[in-house]
Amino acid sequence: MPNERLRDALLRNGITPEQVAEATEVDPKTVERWITKARTPYRKHRHAVAAMVRESETYLWPDAVGPERSAEVSGSEIIKVYPHRHAVPRELWNQLLDRATSEVEILVYVGMFLTDDRNVLRKLTRKANDGARVRLLFGDPTSAAIARRSTEENIGKSTVSAKIRHTLAFFKLVSGVDGIEIRCHGTTLYNSIYRYDDDMIVNPHVYGFQAPHAPALHLRRLSAGDLFETYSESFEAVWDVAGPPKW
Repeated sequence: MPNERLRDALLRNGITPEQVAEATEVDPKTVERWITKARTPYRKHRHAVAAMVRESETYLWPDAVGPERSAEVSGSEIIKVYPHRHAVPRELWNQLLDRATSEVEILVYVGMFLTDDRNVLRKLTRKANDGARVRLLFGDPTSAAIARRSTEENIGKSTVSAKIRHTLAFFKLVSGVDGIEIRCHGTTLYNSIYRYDDDMIVNPHVYGFQAPHAPALHLRRLSAGDLFETYSESFEAVWDVAGPPKW
């Protein structure tokens, strides 16, 4: 069975098997076998290929890293734990966005604090114009999940919906920019996710608390780790069931 993840990653990045062979100093036929026959490369080659395509080793070869090793590496993906999201320094948010060159992904219900930075629209536009993929996921203000979250936070049934509409109105200004996609979802939101290339802020949600008062984790992706990849796959799952906003 072919390794479709590896094949897709190479195609997305415009990398040929010959280029991989040259970078890893192996025969091109060996690279073809990694793709067509799902052969598993040696560890040093996995690291090199994962870096070339900007994917994790565990994503490209899920069975190559043992569970104990994966758990050990995943612990190292945690850069810092903040007791509350509002404790994450504004400077860090700015640095992560400014440094991002290929991926900006945001999964929230509201994310109204993002609108505090009037330069964020200009920054996202510049990122997209420079080739980055920007994907923004907000809550569907008409969904049952939003009404339930608003009630659980003890702020009234329609308050979260009103906040979402405010945020959507703000980000609508960049909705027509090539490279920027905006969708709305009605899923149960267990974590808000803010990804900037290989850095991520994860905001786990706590029943009865608004998101700014819940903890936040700063993660940095490691090739053989599972933690960053777990949240990244969660983002993809929500993205796949989300739809365009009803402006």
